[in-house]
Amino acid sequence: MASVKMPQLGESITEGTISKWLKKPGDQVKKYEGLVEIITDKVNAEVPAPLAGVLKEIKVQEGATVTVGTEIAIIEESVPATAAATPPAPAAAGAAVSSPPAGAQRVPSPLAGEGQGGGSESRTRLSPAVRALIEEHRISDAELAGITGSGIAGRISKKDIEEYVAKRAQPATANGEQRPKAAPPAAATPAPTPGTTIPLSPMRRAIASNMLKSKQTIPHAWTVAEVDMTSVVRFRQKVKESFKQREGIDLTFVPIIVKAVVEGLKAVPVLNASWSDQGVVLHKDINVGVAVSVDDGLIVPVIHQADRMSIAGLAKVTDDLATRARAGKLGIPDVQGATFTVNNPGTFGTILSYSIIAPPQAGILAMDAIVKRPVVVEGDAIAVRSMMNLCLSFDHRVLDGVSAARFLQGVRRWLEGFSEQVPLY
Repeated sequence: MASVKMPQLGESITEGTISKWLKKPGDQVKKYEGLVEIITDKVNAEVPAPLAGVLKEIKVQEGATVTVGTEIAIIEESVPATAAATPPAPAAAGAAVSSPPAGAQRVPSPLAGEGQGGGSESRTRLSPAVRALIEEHRISDAELAGITGSGIAGRISKKDIEEYVAKRAQPATANGEQRPKAAPPAAATPAPTPGTTIPLSPMRRAIASNMLKSKQTIPHAWTVAEVDMTSVVRFRQKVKESFKQREGIDLTFVPIIVKAVVEGLKAVPVLNASWSDQGVVLHKDINVGVAVSVDDGLIVPVIHQADRMSIAGLAKVTDDLATRARAGKLGIPDVQGATFTVNNPGTFGTILSYSIIAPPQAGILAMDAIVKRPVVVEGDAIAVRSMMNLCLSFDHRVLDGVSAARFLQGVRRWLEGFSEQVPLY
């Protein structure tokens, strides 16, 4: 008998919720075959079976939340473990990691190694689950070369293969193209009825737990700055069409704000830090989390080394992360390592928002809606300007109000001094 334990799906994740068991007791399972879906506040992951055998017992039922290392199932091995087993190749991004049973050979993380690259993808760079699907559906190397991967560096995921197989099964039109099948009508989500209780989803429970922990352990303070965004608005209006034609994506205000935040963090590095009992840990890289609204909550994918990117680069990465977040295609590295977070409630029309810090970060910046209104300008004249509020929540253990205000005013000055001379690339 081998024990299957709750894996650690990220460096700061200490627990997970069983969303769905993909096998039931008595079922045969193949090594690396999907065994269970797990939800955390950061990512949803399908955890593969660490070995082949029969699922003898499920220890943790769907909907339950347990800590990392908790036994969740027992598998009866069908073949003896081989000490000299060949370790599998790195898997596609988005695949999950399962802790190996005690005494068994450790399986390398499907998300480790070969973080760079792209282009054509050999079978050796695919996860075991993806390779199994390829063999099952007899996908040739020529077909594989034509599949666009949605994972990191263009790697092919299980979902990419499933979508390709579904498309291949569609009848062809007269000119040889695939005829798309009509999508079934989406079921309308019933509105909550007053007087009833809305069940908590695993994601909502995880968010609630983390937000409570943040408020209980971090002494929050906050400060607000009013920013004249007129120059930024004019610049975006001037270049947005050419940018979309050139890059294929919209140029939103988010990457411009992120660029301003990066410059602010460079000037006040104590905010790009974390609290520890040994002292304040200053981070070398500036990794900016960008909050993305999804159906059941909020996911914060991370722009790693944002300080090395141009506005255009930030725009492309932000668009990619937001698209994959809403499609449920984020991998574990996509949500790890943030040192500061930017939240954008203004997209919903808010004008003043206070956000809760995501531990162990020291701050989070909320950008609200850009609103035209009359303001007093130089010479005591009144002019219509595009104004926005920025609210910084910060950990008062890590820094004081003076440093927080210095950071926020630096962001404000950078944005108000924006001109066409600021490089887009």
